[in-house]
Amino acid sequence: MVEQTLSLDSIFSSLSDPTRRDILRRLIKDSLSISELAKPYDLTFAAISKHVKVLERADLVIKQRRGKEQMVSVVPQTLKEADDYLEAYRQLWEERFSRLDDLLIREQERK
Repeated sequence: MVEQTLSLDSIFSSLSDPTRRDILRRLIKDSLSISELAKPYDLTFAAISKHVKVLERADLVIKQRRGKEQMVSVVPQTLKEADDYLEAYRQLWEERFSRLDDLLIREQERK
């Protein structure tokens, strides 16, 4: 349980930065090199590399060498872990809102 908590902390911490979220969004479509990742941003290559390292430490992405380039790809299983965690809360709140709706409907019918 502690290991999962540390993993989730790392995942959500990594996703707290808008540049990293955008990098991840772009990588979902296809693997990209670090230089391809850097193109749309007004950041240095080194800054993008640091963002990728943060995502890599959280196991959200993996780097693989292809010739002279480092290709970056998403690790879908890690995203699924975060999604599963959030799904439990979504279900909890849906159940609570459903009960609240039922209560409000019953109150309305009494009037």
